[in-house]
Amino acid sequence: MRAHEAGTLHADIGHKAPPWLRAPRDPNDLVTALWSNTAKKNAEGALEVGGVDLRDLVAEHGSPAYVLDEDDFRARARAFKVAFKDSDVYYAGKAFLCTTVVRWVMEEGLNLDICSGGELAVALRAGADPKRLGFHGNNKSVAELARALDAGVGRIIVDSQYEISRLIELAAERGVVAPVMVRVTAGVEAHTHEYIATAHEDQKFGFSITSGAAFEAVARVNEAAELELLGLHSHIGSQIFDTSGFELAAKRLIALHARVSEELGADMPELDLGGGFGIAYTTQDDPADPAQLATEMGKIIEHECRAYSVEAPRLSIEPGRAIVGPAVCTVYTVGTVKEVALDAGAQRTYVSVDGGMSDNIRTALYDADYSCTLASRYADSTPTLARVVGKHCESGDIVVKDEFLPADVTPGDLVAVPGTGAYCRSMASNYNHVPRPPVIAVKDGQTRVVVRRETEDDMLALDMGAE
Repeated sequence: MRAHEAGTLHADIGHKAPPWLRAPRDPNDLVTALWSNTAKKNAEGALEVGGVDLRDLVAEHGSPAYVLDEDDFRARARAFKVAFKDSDVYYAGKAFLCTTVVRWVMEEGLNLDICSGGELAVALRAGADPKRLGFHGNNKSVAELARALDAGVGRIIVDSQYEISRLIELAAERGVVAPVMVRVTAGVEAHTHEYIATAHEDQKFGFSITSGAAFEAVARVNEAAELELLGLHSHIGSQIFDTSGFELAAKRLIALHARVSEELGADMPELDLGGGFGIAYTTQDDPADPAQLATEMGKIIEHECRAYSVEAPRLSIEPGRAIVGPAVCTVYTVGTVKEVALDAGAQRTYVSVDGGMSDNIRTALYDADYSCTLASRYADSTPTLARVVGKHCESGDIVVKDEFLPADVTPGDLVAVPGTGAYCRSMASNYNHVPRPPVIAVKDGQTRVVVRRETEDDMLALDMGAE
């Protein structure tokens, strides 16, 4: 059947809830598994996070706003640190990064994964120890590589033969030895959206194990006096809920690790299996906790190393979404509510809020599912199936495709969306020249602006024709 011209979001002709979504007995209830640890409804039905009533937060800081629960972020970071006590945990900064988050990561004993010169700049501005940084990227520029070497970044993950050449030349010029991991493509299909599955053969990342390119890259790094070969790196995708994909990737990486040891006599002390651990965006998601992940991944590495009679390298992982995703919710103000007639006598309730695809592109980009709740009051009405949409000039500007909200939702109400810490602010845009929202950290009843709201003056300052 041919796809709908406007996309899958417009292909449904009736207003039916997806099979995993159930109407709540009370639309005021909070599905706590989707929210940060301190989130709760107070006696008036308003949502509180970190001891802060979101009505007060919006009154002071405006909406939309990303609300970052500091205690929750730190607790999730510590959980990974404790669970993977004999491994290295790198927080994946691409999920969300600012100087405050860098400091939290460092204080909780984690390392930091960066993938651009801009992320490196944030890490250095925050005072991060460069030795605790890992630098990713499939097309790092000469300037970025030079800055990483000058800063003393702890490991650079190479992704192409061109990058190996650049790094050899830059290291030679500086009289240093660059610590290198080789990113390999394990040929594993992660069960996730095709745009965030990163270990199958036909994509831009890494050196293929199957084709032999990975062994050639490792051999070249090993031969170069200017480079120190740390080990192999793999990343199979994002929003993954089981370890079967990691098991297959580890099997292929350890096989390559053993071949390198046997044929090249090279001792690679490290092995990175990446991140991509999933979180609960809706009730259909059932993520594993860090302790379970650590146990299962440890068994996988131990089994494969024993099978190849090689000493187990030190494991490292890169959780990003699993730490910051649930620690943030986005709060919006409702502007309009509209009942729209559909085919076959059905109708849909559209709840329009003051943000949208400029602060959360994931629904439009990945067909991602989200939940939400009325955040400003207690509702006496019955639940009704609604679609929360943004203010932008796109019919695909959808924040929450389907959710049960109180039937009396009205302009001026606050609606909050959980699980927006990963990739929402990082991928935010100025579409329609809408300023990006602030990030407000909450803790012990206090708010703190960690990323201020963008203003129209900020945008106009870049317009060199403006007078």
